[in-house]
Amino acid sequence: MPILSPSNEALSAALDHAINNKTKPLGSLGVLESLAKRIGLIQGTVTPSLYKPAILVFAGDHGVVAEGVSAYPQDVTWQMVENFLAKGAAINVFAAQNGCELHVVDAGVNHEFGARDGLLNRKVAAGTRNFAQEPAMTAQQCATALEHGMALAADLPGNVVGFGEMGIGNTTAAAALMHKLTGIPVAQCVGAGTGLSAEGVLLKQRVIEAAVEKHTATEPLEVLATFGGFEIAMMAGAMLKAAERRMVLLIDGFIVTSALLVAARMEPAILDYCVFAHCSDENGHQRMLANLGARPLLNLGLRLGEGTGSALALPLLHAAVNFLNQMATFDSAQVSEKSE
Repeated sequence: MPILSPSNEALSAALDHAINNKTKPLGSLGVLESLAKRIGLIQGTVTPSLYKPAILVFAGDHGVVAEGVSAYPQDVTWQMVENFLAKGAAINVFAAQNGCELHVVDAGVNHEFGARDGLLNRKVAAGTRNFAQEPAMTAQQCATALEHGMALAADLPGNVVGFGEMGIGNTTAAAALMHKLTGIPVAQCVGAGTGLSAEGVLLKQRVIEAAVEKHTATEPLEVLATFGGFEIAMMAGAMLKAAERRMVLLIDGFIVTSALLVAARMEPAILDYCVFAHCSDENGHQRMLANLGARPLLNLGLRLGEGTGSALALPLLHAAVNFLNQMATFDSAQVSEKSE
């Protein structure tokens, strides 16, 4: 089913009236006003609500780490998944703090976890192939990852979902996707990731530039299969299904936004369902957001991933919905409005 824009002129006008009639000067709640309107349009009501928010954290490994593009070894991916399961990571702390369900998904980690409480096993393969040498995924693997993501989003009981990821090497994949889908030069897409030196960033740039020369992919799905990761593809699928269900999509940092970039090239109307949590400190994220016409809620210098920005932005969504539903109007409070 194609994603339809939630735009509605009558509802838009009704939301404007409801927001402007609150006991405050016009526009004085700033971004919270546009956020309340967006959520109202997504849900098709002047009295929106948020219930059972969830964050999906997708984990996957990347063959391109063989090229030396990461400051950390690949084993850190599965070790961090163990940390998520032990509730020891930043995302565990922030999700719990904000009453948000956290779901950890093995999209394609190069490790066998076995049956584990709290881990959703959707492993497509034990990591992608090295896109410096060959396409990261087959077309079938890419389709499978998308389908798994869609199924996961279809099963969520709430109406707001945040996205997070874990995968050593995935900033390299995200930078390659960004370059291919936006045309922005590779040098302006790559960054330090988990902490590369200036020399390491230059190596990453050269690896991507050589891979782009090697592969001729141009269509969004083909680009995703060639340069992406299983966690990125699974996120894109989950985003598409969540928007189809008229959920609020809470978009995290650089890697999550690269998954959205793919989804938006497939279904441009998906952007109307997105709330951008923050601008990451990863080089390239600001340009990626600008390409999507996005205005992030926060700028905290974050570059951790895991969906941490999504969790931290969630209270702002609650604030936007709550002022719209609970704040008095000029009439109800018998407060005089601005003089003409």
